Amino acid sequence: MSRRCIALGLAVAAYTLSFFHRVAPAALAQDLAASFQLGAASLGSLAATYFYVYTLMQLPTGVLADTLGPRKILVLGGLVAGLGSILFGLAPSFELAVVGRTLVGLGVSVTFIAMLKLIAVWYEESRFATLTGLCMLVGNLGSILAGAPLSALTEIASWREIFLAVGALSLAIGVASHFLVADGPVARCASVDRTAWLANLAAVLKNRATWPGFFVTLGTSGAFFSFAGLWAVPYFTQVQGMTRAVAANHISVYFLGFAVGSAFWGKVSDRLGRRQALMLLGTLLHALGWLVWLSGVILPSALSYPFCLVLGLLTASMTLAWACAKEVNPPLLSGTATSVVNVGVFLGPAILQPLVGWVMDRSWDGSMINGARLYRAADFRQGLLLMAGAAALGCAATLLLRETRCRNIWRERPA
Repeated sequence: MSRRCIALGLAVAAYTLSFFHRVAPAALAQDLAASFQLGAASLGSLAATYFYVYTLMQLPTGVLADTLGPRKILVLGGLVAGLGSILFGLAPSFELAVVGRTLVGLGVSVTFIAMLKLIAVWYEESRFATLTGLCMLVGNLGSILAGAPLSALTEIASWREIFLAVGALSLAIGVASHFLVADGPVARCASVDRTAWLANLAAVLKNRATWPGFFVTLGTSGAFFSFAGLWAVPYFTQVQGMTRAVAANHISVYFLGFAVGSAFWGKVSDRLGRRQALMLLGTLLHALGWLVWLSGVILPSALSYPFCLVLGLLTASMTLAWACAKEVNPPLLSGTATSVVNVGVFLGPAILQPLVGWVMDRSWDGSMINGARLYRAADFRQGLLLMAGAAALGCAATLLLRETRCRNIWRERPA
């Protein structure tokens, strides 16, 4: 196996675990609420802690990927995430659980940008979106595993034991990255001025063409991960009347659609030589899909499963935003450029997950079930309106994207 395949494989493995951590609170929502006696707002804050630190780390990670290289940040990320997952599994209190999840978010925050940097340095530019999509397809196995399989696993092991095992795996990936990851071909790794990182970051931030992609991911990802990553299982069980196992199955299908879509949109985009039109189509249909949840209609399984699959597929159209960011900025700053857009992916859920919980708590009538709060359809509707609005924002932002025709157009911009 070639050096670039080994390096990218370890990055994808770490990325898979990052998706598992991102989505796991959805399947474990009632367990976590009961273990730490949490209301919706507190549960949303615990889940969103991951997104807070992930958001804060995206710009530094982009700079580090362009300066230190992906190998070092993958090593450090694996070690920190592993320790955080172990602490989370052992936490006797809500406060220590927050610390553990914060460390997890800190550790896994480097994985995606490191993966993109390895693709940008090791592989041809014309294959960037395709390879990114394929890696996201594999990485999304983590989110699929955090749905129905995780729910089933809790029948034979506690959620604490699961996080201890995942922590050990993260540590192993970090150690392996030290010995097996190479930053890239020597000729393509030594040309970045490491003393000019602040100027490089400023150049990317000052580039107006960078920002539409940020708002696309802010809105679209905010809606998707707030719902599928936390509130979907409570909504499906308490409003749609599903069992916990069936609700978790829907989460897995949701993320299966996202995984397949990540590969689909990238491949189609590279083949057609178009970015903006495809993103507009996908995000528009995704935003319209929220009308179904807002209507409160109870979907039979024959419709709810394919609907979740399609919504996940449409959401994945936002993944082209990273290619757009890379293609409107200097090639050597691909890590920084993609990290700016990636901030939106995590800032959106970081804001929405606790905000949705807060508006639900405001109208909660005091009902409880198995130690966790029980919410009515009207309570969920307030949160759904917030997430639908975020999806609409993501769609509107695609209108401002520059069409790159799948090539770097940075030098074509006026001085």
